[in-house]
Amino acid sequence: MRRGGNEAIFYCREIATLPSIAHHGNRKDEEEIMKKIIVMVVFVLIAAVSCSQQKQEQKGQAAYPPGAASMVTPEEIRHLEEITKSNPKSAAAWTELGNALMDSRRFSEAINAYEKSLALDPKNVNVRVDMGTCYRGVGKFDKAVEEYRKALKINPDFPNGHRNLGVVLAFDLHNKAEGIKEFKKYLELAPNAPDAAAVRQSIEELASRK
Repeated sequence: MRRGGNEAIFYCREIATLPSIAHHGNRKDEEEIMKKIIVMVVFVLIAAVSCSQQKQEQKGQAAYPPGAASMVTPEEIRHLEEITKSNPKSAAAWTELGNALMDSRRFSEAINAYEKSLALDPKNVNVRVDMGTCYRGVGKFDKAVEEYRKALKINPDFPNGHRNLGVVLAFDLHNKAEGIKEFKKYLELAPNAPDAAAVRQSIEELASRK
């Protein structure tokens, strides 16, 4: 779990990395082995897309700032782009691409992918919160707030939406009163969250500021 101090912000999932495939063989079998590798890679990519939404929910407590180092290779992104071309009506495919682009700090491109995902699955609060975080990554704080609020309108009890909204309000837009309000709601919904103590400390520090 990676953090960025008081300004750490939740992503709604961790990076879905693809496993590397190692093989051994002699020159005579090389062509056959390569064919098997291609089949395995395609299988892994399809599997990654099909479980994208499940990962989005299961990994909902991952936290790290937009400046976190990339763990996704350009080749993996190209593969995901090919999948969206083949499956343009798959919200999961666009989500997986958006995740990879976000993790690579390519926030504008991630926003585009998330928008396509949300056009197909508009009530996915995980994706909407991640898109809000991408807007924060490009410095569009008002848009980030807008997306967080849209997510919370769909699910008012979504903890990460309140926490991320609090971060942007308090630290980016310097609206400490509203930021504290969102942090308190986050703690009400997730009192035993791993970062609960840090959030309480942030509330105290913000409240002490003039």
